[in-house]
Amino acid sequence: MADQALPRAAERAIVPVMGTPDNAAADAQEHTGIAAQDWAQASADPQYRAAVIDLLGALAYGELSAFERLAEDAKLAPTMDDKAELAKMASAEFHHFERLRERLAQIEAEPNEAMEPFAAALDEFHRQTAPSDWLEGLVKAYVGDSIASDFYREVAARLDSDTRDLVLAVLDDTGHASFAVEKVRAAIEAEPRVGGRLALWARRLMGEALSQAQRVVADRDALSTMLVGGVADGFDLAEVGRMFSRITEAHTKRMAALGLAA
Repeated sequence: MADQALPRAAERAIVPVMGTPDNAAADAQEHTGIAAQDWAQASADPQYRAAVIDLLGALAYGELSAFERLAEDAKLAPTMDDKAELAKMASAEFHHFERLRERLAQIEAEPNEAMEPFAAALDEFHRQTAPSDWLEGLVKAYVGDSIASDFYREVAARLDSDTRDLVLAVLDDTGHASFAVEKVRAAIEAEPRVGGRLALWARRLMGEALSQAQRVVADRDALSTMLVGGVADGFDLAEVGRMFSRITEAHTKRMAALGLAA
């Protein structure tokens, strides 16, 4: 568990990192307040600007980590076609990283400084959840990346229009979801006992990711405030609860798509 306890409101806001909606509210919601502004308007608030830098820094390091992880996973791939597919996905993740790094520089934030606060927690998460085989690697990418992506989509609905567009663009599926589903389901059909082991693995991933997310946000005041509504308009605790429900439901659906129990 996290070393530092979150305020209850912040802790409840972080729980959604562990869930996952297929289509979060970002695309369908009518934008008001900060979400109706562009970056030039919204960034006049220094706390909002700090929160966005934190958010982009966390996303950027996450994309860089995803690139590294996919490159490592390719070594476990059983066929040349599988290796090539993962290499293509890794390339897409690195392109997302570059876009985020460029945006940080554009808003006069030093990219490495923006990413640094999140490096230790993400590195520790990946250390604690290193897959032992090809299938565990696929489940980790599918479950972990989808949970994080859908959480960021929820947050994006409350960002200024320029930042929102960038966040949604870098969260585009690189093809890993359908690839993982196909391979994992085929493995379970060939050996049903594999399903139980992978379901336990997925539940462990959820617990580890939640612990690390709590630690990160507990240390970043601006980001924590954004998540519970002190910066971004309309993000009250009732909405946090609804977001949690959407994320949980989508996570259950994703596990079912893999042929696993949530």
